Amino acid sequence: MQQRLQLKPAGVIALAAVLMTATAVPAQAGRIEEIKARGYVRVGVSLGGEPIGFRDERSEPVGYDVDVAKQLAARFGVPVRFSDVSGDARISMLRAGQLDLVVANVSITPQRATVVDFSIPYNAAGLRVIAQKSARIKSLADLNGKRVVVGRGTTASAFLKKSAPRAEFIYADSFAPDGVLLLLQRRADAGIEDSSLLDYLASRYDQFETLPAMYGNAPIGIAMAKGDPALLKFVNGFVADYIQSGAYAANYRKWWGAKAAPPVLSPQG
Repeated sequence: MQQRLQLKPAGVIALAAVLMTATAVPAQAGRIEEIKARGYVRVGVSLGGEPIGFRDERSEPVGYDVDVAKQLAARFGVPVRFSDVSGDARISMLRAGQLDLVVANVSITPQRATVVDFSIPYNAAGLRVIAQKSARIKSLADLNGKRVVVGRGTTASAFLKKSAPRAEFIYADSFAPDGVLLLLQRRADAGIEDSSLLDYLASRYDQFETLPAMYGNAPIGIAMAKGDPALLKFVNGFVADYIQSGAYAANYRKWWGAKAAPPVLSPQG
């Protein structure tokens, strides 16, 4: 014999309240809520070289990107936990849900933007020329007839062949440390490489200066998994404030030197 469940009026009201509460909870919390509930934010940084990211004498992460990540964590109101990532791992760990964000000198490219979301740029890099002050090199044309070190098979090499075809090319299998050593030993008059490396090098050694122009400017963004517009809006708001407040210029000069010229960024992206 089938029995019917009978609820008293008070029971009906209580059951309705439970159902309304259950339907009000989203099936999947957004990343911001997850971070705050967890109590920390997981950020991938690349600790492979100064000044972007490296370890100090106590083996603690330091560098430009590390400072950005700490400021972003403060915006969430939680501490940060770092993972050292590089290359393809920067993207794959995001997609696997092992990281919340990646602040690791990741250039914004159309190909990468198909698999992860990017914030508006918080930094930029491109090719820059570094020269011995004694060489009196002030333009790309001045490189003709000079000894210029470049990485073998790099975009810098191809760029220089078009821009200063009469330069004396000195090829290095790896610009850092091989090309850097040639410059320090004054066996090269100039070099061309990523601006983030050369600006830092010029800030450390008084024998060098960098030309102000940057070629092939590539925007660098904070990466996150796709599908969370609230997180993207939150991070974009942080970056906009980071630029407008002067924190960007201060952080850049902290790591690249007081006389460094930070790449021009827009808080609108």
